[in-house]
Amino acid sequence: MFQSPGDIAFTIGLVDIHWYGVVMSISILLGLFVIIFIKKLYYKEILTDTICDLSFVLIISGILSARLYYVLLDYKYFLKHPEEILAIWNGGISIQGAVIGGILIGLIYAKQNNINFLRYADLFSFGIVTGQIFGRWGNFFNSEAFGLPTDLPWKLYIPYNARPIEYKSYEYFHPAFLYESILSIFIFIILYLILTKVKNRKDGLIFLVYIILYSFARILVESVRVDSVLSFNNIHIAQIVALLFVFASVISLIILYKNKKS
Repeated sequence: MFQSPGDIAFTIGLVDIHWYGVVMSISILLGLFVIIFIKKLYYKEILTDTICDLSFVLIISGILSARLYYVLLDYKYFLKHPEEILAIWNGGISIQGAVIGGILIGLIYAKQNNINFLRYADLFSFGIVTGQIFGRWGNFFNSEAFGLPTDLPWKLYIPYNARPIEYKSYEYFHPAFLYESILSIFIFIILYLILTKVKNRKDGLIFLVYIILYSFARILVESVRVDSVLSFNNIHIAQIVALLFVFASVISLIILYKNKKS
C-alpha cells in the first residue's frame, strides 16, 4: 500500500518547499545528466554548450507550455481561481503540453542556430523520458494522477478531500502515476535498443518512436484514471491528444523513410 507523507518537504523560514517542486527539479537534473551521458557515447559531434543552452530554453518553455495547456483544459476552474494559475507546486503540469511547446520552441531554436532539429530531438528523447520516469512521483506526493478504486497490494491511499465526488466513499485507488513511471522505463529501454542496435538509423526515428510509445502508454494509463481534467463522452482529452500524436508521428515516419536523402 502507498500513502503520501504530504506535499510539504520542508520549510525554510516562512516558505514551504513542496515535494512536487523537489521531485521536478531532481527529474530535470537527471534528464540533463542522461542527455550528456548519451551524447558523450553516441553524439560526440554535438557540443555540450549547445545542449546546455537548448536545455535551458526547453526547460523554461516546457514548464510554461505544460502549465498553459493544463490551465486551458480546466479554464472554468481557473477563471474562478485566477490566483492559482501560477501555483504549479500544487501539480497541474501536462507532459503533452510540454511536448507540444518543446517541439515548437525546438524548431525555432534549430532554425535560428542552424542545427539538425531531428538529431537533437533524438538525443533529448532520452532526457525527456528519464524526467517522466522520476517526475511522475511528484503526483504521489500531491495525491493526484490516480485511477479507479482497487484493493490490490500496491493500492494508493487518497485523502478524502482529493477524491472525486463520486468516489468519496473509497479510500484506495490504482496508482496510475506509478504505472506511467514503469511504462516509461520500458520506453527508455526500447529507445536505447534502437540507438544501439538499429543500423542506418535516420535522424528523427528515436524521437518519433518515443512519441508513439508514450502516447500508447498514456492511452492505457488514462483508461484507469478518474482524476483527468477534461473528458468527452467518457473519453479523456489526453487520450484524444495521444491518438493525434500517434497519427502525426506515423505520418512523419512514413515521410522520413520515403525521403531518400539522409
